[in-house]
Amino acid sequence: MLREFIEYLSGLYLKKEISPAVAYDLWASTYDDQPGNLIMDIDEEVFNSFLNTINLSGKTVVDVGCGTGRHWKKILDQKPRQLIGYDVSVRMLKRLTTQFPEAVTHLLTGYNLYGLNSDSCDFLVSTLTISHIENLEKTFEEWNRVLKPGAGLIVTDYHPELLAKGEKRIFKYKNKTIAIRSYIHSIEKIKLLAQKLHWQEINFIERKIDETVQEYYKNLYAVTVYEKFKGTPVFYGIQLRKSL
Repeated sequence: MLREFIEYLSGLYLKKEISPAVAYDLWASTYDDQPGNLIMDIDEEVFNSFLNTINLSGKTVVDVGCGTGRHWKKILDQKPRQLIGYDVSVRMLKRLTTQFPEAVTHLLTGYNLYGLNSDSCDFLVSTLTISHIENLEKTFEEWNRVLKPGAGLIVTDYHPELLAKGEKRIFKYKNKTIAIRSYIHSIEKIKLLAQKLHWQEINFIERKIDETVQEYYKNLYAVTVYEKFKGTPVFYGIQLRKSL
């Protein structure tokens, strides 16, 4: 993703954004093969730090924006009663079920998590997803519907400050760099919506372009880009709990 980000800064990308459903169908075959991807590496670190603080044994877990199931092995290692995935991309879900043949998945075509009863889930995770969602209020209300009182949530994504500066979620397909449609939801807005639903903030992590990620830029001979954007937030993760 960092390489494409640099191409974006240089103006070498396809400017027309396409829908996540179409984009991730195109990206599915190569999505898991991204060594040295800055955002995905940070997501792995932050998600693991949250996951290590919870116990999912015997719990019903839902993954919204599950994609190819990048985090599923770690979740399944905790032996949940059930893990259910939702995604907008048919081909991403097919990749997931190739790796996890017993997986329960649903194609997400709107805001409703069809197939889930109210107050039926113990935990919800959504990684690198909510900036693709236009109406976050409707989404959070639906999540709140399916979560039991006391249920937990983990949300991670690109930082809205980075998106506000013009960053695009982009990838390579047939020698073209394609931008995926995104929406900017400020951290303030996310926390305010959570408060309205009586979700308690347990932990919040923010990552910036700083010395800890400098090697990613050096490896791409992009030190000038690093210097230009040093200090810019690139990623956040938030851990929440629905009130009893």
